[in-house]
Amino acid sequence: MSDASKPVIGIIGGTGDLGSGLAKGWAAAGYRVVIGSRSSEKAEGVAKELGHGVTGADNVGAAQAADIVILAVPFSSHDQTIEEIKGAVAGKIVVDAAVPLVPPKVSTVQLPSAGSAAQIAQRLLGEGVRVVSAFHNVGAAKLHAGGRVDCDVLVFSDDKEARNAVIELAGVVARRGVAGGPLANSAAAEAMTSVLIWINRQYKVPGAGVGITGLETAGPT
Repeated sequence: MSDASKPVIGIIGGTGDLGSGLAKGWAAAGYRVVIGSRSSEKAEGVAKELGHGVTGADNVGAAQAADIVILAVPFSSHDQTIEEIKGAVAGKIVVDAAVPLVPPKVSTVQLPSAGSAAQIAQRLLGEGVRVVSAFHNVGAAKLHAGGRVDCDVLVFSDDKEARNAVIELAGVVARRGVAGGPLANSAAAEAMTSVLIWINRQYKVPGAGVGITGLETAGPT
């Protein structure tokens, strides 16, 4: 059962592996989750499979229903999807989890000329939207396996309050969220995804992740 004191989370691209994995984890922890897709019927079908009170809608409907919007779409549809939901996210936190992978060489870092997907999102959405960047290096298969994923989640934003809200969400589905600085620093985590894909292939492991050492005695961010 969802907890009315928690923010409503809308996941754009919520029928994909990452989006549905995040939805499963947050919903199980008592968050109300709405997954979005270009097809509301597809979203409703996946929501029913996920259970825990998850509901489905089209992308705009999911964005409208949410307090915090997660953008979990392929980079190839990143800009188009942002333009689609732009009118529904004014004043909200939008968390960009997109990774600029360029097939077929997805294990080679190929960042966009603008710097990062997150910086593109902020430019397209404008200053009225608080863009946060996170969840690039979380293995979808591990999310679907249940429990918290054994990795840290790097969280970037120019807005400290928004960043801390997402750090809290990260701690629900992974070991912890770790503040990584301003949005411009998101390029590091976006690039790391290609590195982790290479590591997965080289060492034949299902989901290498990132861990930050030395934070055992750290204070609040």
